[in-house]
Amino acid sequence: MKFNKIPDDGLRLAANMETRYDAWLQAQRKIAAGRLQWKTSGDKEYLYRIIDSRGNGTSLGPRSQATEALMEAYRVARLTAEQTWDTLEREGRMYRALRLPRIASYGAEVLRELDVSGLLGESVLVVGTNALCAYVLEAGRFLGSELDATEDFDLTWVRDMRDNPAQSPLDQPSVFGVLKQVDSTYTVNAERPFQARNSQGNEVELLIAESLTGLPAYEKLRPIPLPEQNWLLPGQRISHITCGMDGTPARVVAPDPRWFALHKLWLSEKETRNALKKDKDRAQGETILQLVHEHMPHFPMDRRFEESLPIELRTYFEAWKQGTDRAPSAAP
Repeated sequence: MKFNKIPDDGLRLAANMETRYDAWLQAQRKIAAGRLQWKTSGDKEYLYRIIDSRGNGTSLGPRSQATEALMEAYRVARLTAEQTWDTLEREGRMYRALRLPRIASYGAEVLRELDVSGLLGESVLVVGTNALCAYVLEAGRFLGSELDATEDFDLTWVRDMRDNPAQSPLDQPSVFGVLKQVDSTYTVNAERPFQARNSQGNEVELLIAESLTGLPAYEKLRPIPLPEQNWLLPGQRISHITCGMDGTPARVVAPDPRWFALHKLWLSEKETRNALKKDKDRAQGETILQLVHEHMPHFPMDRRFEESLPIELRTYFEAWKQGTDRAPSAAP
């Protein structure tokens, strides 16, 4: 397979959007912590952080140099968020025109909220077909459009609760809570409790590796631990800014492409896998392995990598090597 190069102006645009998105994200996180407002009590003014729609909040103290500095930082954050978002929307239209890789618009909205909440990359990764956007931008090469189509949006939980003990819902955001912020019509599918669906039929699924200790008790989505999800935890994750179909930006944080590809090849032969998905799994796995081999030298597929693979995945890696006449180089 020949991979067409993403034009240089497309790569520059993606890099510029990355910088601007980071500025927007930091500003948006300050805003999401709560709106600041002066309130008068007696003959003094107090700075409050508003925590609900009724105007209730917590006092940050009387007006002083310190609280005035907090209010100024909040004002700057709001201005930064507005200005950078306007620029990102303009760049998003250019991104669409260049036909750079995109995801479903509702998925982009979900990812932005997960990013603002701090869950994206720390607690959850993007898996499934939507992860391909990150690999395309990392390699600077287009994939065939037939590999991109998807009807759902898959996430996998990656935070080990032994290292991060569960806290109260007030201290930590949940995936389902973020979905409700995006769209209040999201509900947990009673028959598939790892899946949430909104009134438009958009689906978000949360998966988890068998090796992890589980999710926080306050997380309403309850995925079944799967051994194959363990294979998406190792290696070096990839993060890139992509866009929804509507041109709005979002960050995709995806697993190591080598492990992702081999995981896809394994899925293509899993007995309980939906037969309609198996051909796509195989095509994605083989394509990403080739993409890594030809255009991602910083993800070596050497002997050290091969020796790190469990026997289930090593079989597929060896078959890929033989089929393409590629042998792993010696590890340095």
